[in-house]
Amino acid sequence: MVIKTTKFTPEQLLSAPRRSAAVPNPTGTKLLFTETSYDLATHKKDISLYLHDVVTGEESTVARNEEGRVYSSFSWTGEWEFVCLRSEEDGTTGLWVCVLKAGPRWGGGEFGPAGRIEAAVGEMKICRLLARNAGPGSGSGPGSDEFGVVVSAPAGPDGELWTPAKAKRKMHSTGRLYEGLFVRHWDHWVGKERNSLWFGKMVRGRESGKLELAGGLSNALLGSGLESPIPPFGGGDHFDVNAGGVMFVAKAPGLNPALNTKCNVYLLHLDSWTQGTQPRIEEIPIPDFHGAASSPVWNPDGNGGAFLMMRAPGYEADHNAVFVVRDMNASSRKPSVQRLDSSTTTLSKETFWSRSPGAIVWSADGKSLLAMAEDEGFGKLFEIEIETQRTRVLTETGYVADMRPLADGRTFVSGSSLVENSWFKIVDTRLKSASSPMEMEVWSDFHLASQGGKGLNASQVSTIWTPASNPKINEKVHSLVMKPSTFKPDRKYPVAYLIHGGPQGSWADSWSTRWNPAVFAEQGYIVVAPNPTGSTGYGQDFTDAIRGNWGGDPYQDIVNCFEWVGKNMPEADNERAVALGASYGGYMMNWIQGHDLGRKFKALVCHDGITTFAGGLLATEELYFPFHDLGGTPWYDPEFSTAATKQTTRNFGSSTLSDWKKWDPSEHFDQWSTPELVIHSELDYRLTVSEGLTAFNVLQARGVESQFLTFPDENHWVLKPENSLVWHKVVLNWINKYVGLPPYTKEDPNDEEFWGGRRDKNEVLATLPAAGKPET
Repeated sequence: MVIKTTKFTPEQLLSAPRRSAAVPNPTGTKLLFTETSYDLATHKKDISLYLHDVVTGEESTVARNEEGRVYSSFSWTGEWEFVCLRSEEDGTTGLWVCVLKAGPRWGGGEFGPAGRIEAAVGEMKICRLLARNAGPGSGSGPGSDEFGVVVSAPAGPDGELWTPAKAKRKMHSTGRLYEGLFVRHWDHWVGKERNSLWFGKMVRGRESGKLELAGGLSNALLGSGLESPIPPFGGGDHFDVNAGGVMFVAKAPGLNPALNTKCNVYLLHLDSWTQGTQPRIEEIPIPDFHGAASSPVWNPDGNGGAFLMMRAPGYEADHNAVFVVRDMNASSRKPSVQRLDSSTTTLSKETFWSRSPGAIVWSADGKSLLAMAEDEGFGKLFEIEIETQRTRVLTETGYVADMRPLADGRTFVSGSSLVENSWFKIVDTRLKSASSPMEMEVWSDFHLASQGGKGLNASQVSTIWTPASNPKINEKVHSLVMKPSTFKPDRKYPVAYLIHGGPQGSWADSWSTRWNPAVFAEQGYIVVAPNPTGSTGYGQDFTDAIRGNWGGDPYQDIVNCFEWVGKNMPEADNERAVALGASYGGYMMNWIQGHDLGRKFKALVCHDGITTFAGGLLATEELYFPFHDLGGTPWYDPEFSTAATKQTTRNFGSSTLSDWKKWDPSEHFDQWSTPELVIHSELDYRLTVSEGLTAFNVLQARGVESQFLTFPDENHWVLKPENSLVWHKVVLNWINKYVGLPPYTKEDPNDEEFWGGRRDKNEVLATLPAAGKPET
């Protein structure tokens, strides 16, 4: 679907269909994906399941959401059959099977339930267990095999499924009592339930020929004390399945989860996939690595695998090392583990191995790994040959979100760019002699954010490199630049500087439904999005350099960028500049507010930022983050020693509150004088709402023009489209006022229309999944 517009607006951004990553059938001739859209006029959300024929280009609707039901976790069992999950209105989950009719289009086929799971399921993966020669299964038909099924779903303290009925139980008192961390996580108070993995088996009925869930599901982690996937964002990237069992990651038991990121990789050996059997769990020990782990993947022959792991405890942005495991199903010996060595790469220094891969999968032949890694503003796909450890780049532009090997050796890739909210590609990785990634791209489908030359186009996007504060690490700092689609070189435009969060994050050639540079560019700004010290994709040393340096080199990098733009871009009017940021970017707004650069901006926008280190960062849930980034725990006392203090000192070192104050924005309140919009929501437990209130209170008490916008039902991100539209109205009106641009909307905040109008008391505000890489 194409958005017909002559000017890209927040309404277009929020109503544009959000296409999921596609799941191809084994030969890559059919694609399954969902598309989520929202109608701002009717206030209704729609989620549809589509089948796309790669050969003909035809697209058919397989299912639409009915009464809130959503289809997910698609797995093909053959060329013409797939299984998936369907969320039910009562909070349970259906396991559904679809058999397609042969032909290019969805012709009705057979799509129906194969089982029911009495809980809300997160992810599902399946594997073939037993092949039986049964006619249609050996050719192009759906097959007659048995399949192992593994799903992630919550378990209660008794190890049983955490059903909707259990979740709805209410006590007469609303109190909660905690004896350890976590108390809250991301946007919810931690309850009794924990994530777990559940296994079962699907068999094909002898008479019906249809796949059915045989019996119930068993809790694979019962009694182990382990939790997988790891909350709050872990999903299918935390476990993988084959006929012999499950490979998964979990936080290391016995360690305080708020003070550690250490994860272990485990093998769950399954001799039987039926209920009543408790599997054996085996840890794969990795000496000297005490950080997070992710992306466990079995190789195609099922006897080995690979995963990613970080070395440093408590540091989420450490370099992800790639480990390959062999003899994983051998009963007579322990699995052997090999770390891929950067010294044998054929690429130049500061390319792939200095980048940190975010996800890996095996190639179809098991000879290579496919890895996604950020590289100077792009999310690229790389191939790693296991035997030689040589690497090569498979994609150059855009941002890869998902990759899936096809049976014939090619690779299907899903991603996006700054002007394309979704694209699908098939890359022929068999072309070893290709001189560039473009030569390997044999098929593509783009989901544009505008039509033809009437909206966004790639020519609006460029890059600049400006002097770095610390040239001993990197000499230059990279920024993305986006100009209006109506840009004329003889005119001058106000400048909007966007500062990303993390702080170990980056701006990249990726679509976003929250912080989209195009929205600001189409208001008439030249958008400059720098990736200062601490950003990812420019070498691990550059990422690491922000530790204990929050307001130092990153701030100076931004100053250098601002001054370079003023001297070298005559079309950019730095006299009419504004700055906006969220999370760490919000911190930087408050830091800039107290320093010289703050006087050069006409206005600032701080979304979910940090105002006081002691108050804000000691109230966060994942305490390992400030302890690492600010150089240690702020209460060093050699005479006070507990198991917890020994653990934190070992992980992070020791510091003092005086040390923390070096980069604390509250130390510079006496300089705050630039107009600032403060945005902070009540479900943000990463950086609590008191941080936003503190900033606004100070601004108001100092007589500085300011506004405060809050949403009681949003977390660190604004995900409800109605709220997001208000967010954009307030933000654009605020900055436009100070640079001389017309207001985005003339609606009065005192009128109901500004807030979307009245809704029925029983109407629930829709939430849409965020698209693109998170910038905050």
